[in-house]
Amino acid sequence: MIELDRPGIQKLVDNNAGSEAVRHAYIAQAEGRVQSPPVAWLDFKAANGECHVKTGYITGSEGFAIKIATGFYDNPERGLATSNGMLLVFSAQTGEPLAVLKDDGWLTDLRTGYSGALATHALARKGYRDVLIVGAGIQCLHQAQSLQRLAGEIPLTFKIWARHSDRAKAAADRLSAAGLEARPVTDLQSAAGAVDAIITITPSKTPLIFRDWVRAGTHITAVGADCPGKQELDVDLVAGADLLICDLAEQALHEGEFQSAFAAGRVAEKDLVALGHVLSGAHPGRLDDRAITIADLSGLAALDAATALTIVQAFRQQTTQKVKS
Repeated sequence: MIELDRPGIQKLVDNNAGSEAVRHAYIAQAEGRVQSPPVAWLDFKAANGECHVKTGYITGSEGFAIKIATGFYDNPERGLATSNGMLLVFSAQTGEPLAVLKDDGWLTDLRTGYSGALATHALARKGYRDVLIVGAGIQCLHQAQSLQRLAGEIPLTFKIWARHSDRAKAAADRLSAAGLEARPVTDLQSAAGAVDAIITITPSKTPLIFRDWVRAGTHITAVGADCPGKQELDVDLVAGADLLICDLAEQALHEGEFQSAFAAGRVAEKDLVALGHVLSGAHPGRLDDRAITIADLSGLAALDAATALTIVQAFRQQTTQKVKS
């Protein structure tokens, strides 16, 4: 059985392979080729923390994964990472454990970056350049780097907003150090109305972006809401959008960004389109350069399984190469 810690996992990551694995996982989910029971989650209000347990299997793949992921949002004030967790991978043929990936939640952060970038790149209007990222945690860097990789040679400009301006500046500095064009902003309303795409990556439980702030043609990828009670977008913004995309309808309506609009009777399951259908070409996605589109990504276990298996495969290839040499 393979046992890897975070540094060992990071040495094996191939971003192209990881992004492609996530894309195929979304398509498999949309086409009904995934087994994944409801998410189990624990809420630690006194510590401003939470824990999610997800498990998933993509039909025909070598293995399935069980992921434990935590988010404790006061940790940065303690000098600790917000995210933590680990992944267990088992054979789908024998049930034997294949790997224990002690990633400290890093693979979740990585695949979330791939996910948001895939949605944003697929749904933003052609020629998009200016992107607002709402939230200054580690996910800010993952989203920006993943999106710039998909954009290729077209340079993107990132504006970073956070509740605390010093954190926005620190995040923008990290992006700049990574070779990206980024700067902090303090006026969220003005920034939201002056970009092509918005990515929200906060644990907020109250709306941050409102309908009358967003100009025609804007795409929004909402990543932060992944359990009951979270909300980053105003209900009027969600209900008035021209196209609503999700990773999984049932999850989006009860745990994702669309839960508030659904509870208010403003959005129904029939209004949602699976991201996998857009990525496969089964749905055309954006039809109008003036349309407002929103993607609600609450996180899928299939993405964890797909990402974990790329690490298992990379480890085997590395081991084989060492033996041959």
